[in-house]
Amino acid sequence: MQLRTTLAALVLGIAAFTVQAADPIIIKFSHVVAPNTPKGKAAEYFKQLAEERTKGAVKVEVYPNSQLYKDREEVEALQLGAVQMLAPSLSKFGPLGVRAFELFDLPYIFPNKETLYRVMDGDIGKSLFKMLEDKGIIGLAYWDNGFKQMSANRPVRKVEDFKGLKMRIQSSKVLEAQMRALGANPQVMAFSEVYSALQQGVVDGTENPMSNLYTKKMHEVQKHLTISDHGYLGYAVIVNKNFWDGLPANIRAILEQAMQEATEYERGISQQDNDDALAKVKAAGTTDVYVLPLQDRLAWHKAMLPVHKEFEDKIGRDLIQATYRAAQQVQKARGSGR
Repeated sequence: MQLRTTLAALVLGIAAFTVQAADPIIIKFSHVVAPNTPKGKAAEYFKQLAEERTKGAVKVEVYPNSQLYKDREEVEALQLGAVQMLAPSLSKFGPLGVRAFELFDLPYIFPNKETLYRVMDGDIGKSLFKMLEDKGIIGLAYWDNGFKQMSANRPVRKVEDFKGLKMRIQSSKVLEAQMRALGANPQVMAFSEVYSALQQGVVDGTENPMSNLYTKKMHEVQKHLTISDHGYLGYAVIVNKNFWDGLPANIRAILEQAMQEATEYERGISQQDNDDALAKVKAAGTTDVYVLPLQDRLAWHKAMLPVHKEFEDKIGRDLIQATYRAAQQVQKARGSGR
């Protein structure tokens, strides 16, 4: 009888283990933008690939539009393990204490996408991700959201047009300095609060890539838009280090490949989405769209360039100089026709 009882308990134990082993690995992927943005679409594409390739061993739950956390809260939630994956803007890592990431916030630091990708995918990007590991974070990929444009409820064409404007920014000392260099008053605010703040006049304007501006309907509450390409907004796809290191090696390899393909997809659609968003804003007729001519672009550049020097000590002079060199290499390659 004892043997029969022991065997029965063993069978039940094996059955329970089998059920437990069959439970999928849950990845909560939280982000703050709309599902129809480049980031939102890429998160869904990663979910599709991850679930298909692991044959259901992984389940990715995507939470867009700050459903779980606002952008000031999400990185802490990741570190605590409340979520496993995020794609925060690169500005989020300065407040976390990794100030070198503020390289991406410097105005006019990237003259073109070729320079940007050379920095992201090369030694600079890899060294930046390495700095996150002490914070309990692993960097998986850089996603692109495009160059930023200025919007406001009065024309912002000359540098002097910014004087006294309350301009919403992400939490970034570099972006604060950028707005002050233009004569504006920077206002740090969560992305989810920007539309109502613009609508109520709490702030006068903001800066965004076109896909963010359009999908959040900011053009409905902004009378003027200047195509300036003055700054850049990108994302880092990151995971909780303990969670990532604890995954079975075969699952981690599949997810890495899925992320690589999702990154290629995301970068492929980001420019088209921004172009489409600009066309839709023009068609809506609510916002006057002004393309900054070269002469004024040079004046903006001159006004904001001192910000590079101001943050050399915080970001690292070597990183800034390496980015300048990357731009020169791209320009040289273009000149030689390569």
